[in-house]
Amino acid sequence: HDLSLAYTPGVARVCEAIHADPEVAHEYTWVSNTVAVITDGTAVLGLGDIGPAASMPVMEGKAVLFKQFGGVDAIPVALDTTDVDEIVETIIRLAPTFGGVNLEDISSPRCFEIERRLKDALDIPVFHDDQHGTAVVVLAALINALRLTDRDMEDIKVVISGAGAAGVAITQILRESGVRKISVLDRAGVIHSGRTDLNSVKQLLADQTSGWAKPGTVDDALRGADVLIGVSGGTIAESAVAGMAEDAIVFALANPTPEVHPDVASRHARVVATGRSDFANQINNVLVFPGIFRGALDVRATAISESMKIAAAHAIADLVGDDLAESYVIPSPFDPRVATAVARAVTDTARREGLARRPY
Repeated sequence: HDLSLAYTPGVARVCEAIHADPEVAHEYTWVSNTVAVITDGTAVLGLGDIGPAASMPVMEGKAVLFKQFGGVDAIPVALDTTDVDEIVETIIRLAPTFGGVNLEDISSPRCFEIERRLKDALDIPVFHDDQHGTAVVVLAALINALRLTDRDMEDIKVVISGAGAAGVAITQILRESGVRKISVLDRAGVIHSGRTDLNSVKQLLADQTSGWAKPGTVDDALRGADVLIGVSGGTIAESAVAGMAEDAIVFALANPTPEVHPDVASRHARVVATGRSDFANQINNVLVFPGIFRGALDVRATAISESMKIAAAHAIADLVGDDLAESYVIPSPFDPRVATAVARAVTDTARREGLARRPY
């Protein structure tokens, strides 16, 4: 009897109900709580292009974190193609199986086009974590670092070393949060409108920062800067950090080797963060993606907007509260309050922006 209900013939009644009203699939199937974690294996951690099979341990680990911290069921999907059209088409065809798509470890600049096209084509949340997860945690840590050093977003000078996935998203979220003085650097130096070697993504960065960014090296850009955000994997000399403003803020996020060692950065900066768990102030995406998808799935959001990301950052920052200190500007990834706070901020913002299909 139980088998006949769980499978044939009883399951046919559920199929008929969904056929009559596709919306009830969110009540009768796993779609409402399931996210695809999708990669092509072209930009895996610090390992680079190692292919889909070798990328699976990372995707599986991410799926565990989704479940542990957000209660979200996540399915690793490794695609054996690097063709943008094929990736987009495949994910679109898979989309009815999932309530959201988390893109992971896809090389730049292809990742930008893939995400953009999927957002345009699908009515479920699409989130490239290497971009936006990093950007949200950086903003959260920066909010508290500025509170500690008594400065405002509108006044600070920010240098971002790295113009890949994370660097582009960080630039965007900081601009949306009121930062106006931003210089972004790649291997050739500051990205500015006078350069003729820029791809379309870097040209957009040049346009967005044209009111401030000037030609020069990382040393030139850091002279008098308030904030350094490193997402490049390159090395930044101590002398360049020493030239920053008083009470400087340094986020050296390259893994496993930060752009400048935190012990060195601490000689010249008041607040130092890295991407590593063995130093204070770990900038870790696990603070973001479980909660942001938990919230988006709970209200069946059609997208994850920039406002939802900013709200998530403020929710994370607020958890530090009165314990704020140079060595504590961001909560621990194991803080049990984080995912719930992020989810609540995301659901509230989604409802306010009209992106929630479930209003309660």
